[in-house]
Amino acid sequence: MPRKILLTEDDPFLIDIYTTKLKESGFQVELANNGEEAMRKLSDGQFDLLVLDLVLPHMDGWEVLRKIKSDKALRSLPVLVLSNLGQRQEVEAGLKLGAAKYLIKAHHTPSQVVEEIKKVLK
Repeated sequence: MPRKILLTEDDPFLIDIYTTKLKESGFQVELANNGEEAMRKLSDGQFDLLVLDLVLPHMDGWEVLRKIKSDKALRSLPVLVLSNLGQRQEVEAGLKLGAAKYLIKAHHTPSQVVEEIKKVLK
């Protein structure tokens, strides 16, 4: 049974790259283009991991992370933040809010991101 990942990202180029990489690595991938859509999909479906960008339309990733961690049904879902927000205080805030991992897009290739996802899911 392939692990199911919800990719929350609004950049079409990155959506394409990460979706391809994740599928090649045997994951099932669903997509949300904004925070509201991510929350809707999370409440409807069963996911093994959420890959979450922080800068999103409608509801940003910070808000999504807060909502997940305050929701009993979703609290245990691992969240991997994948963002261009790379300031130390942003990374610390993401981890403090409950992200399992915080990766800065510019510092990781898609292949490295997939490796990190595998580590979180072990």
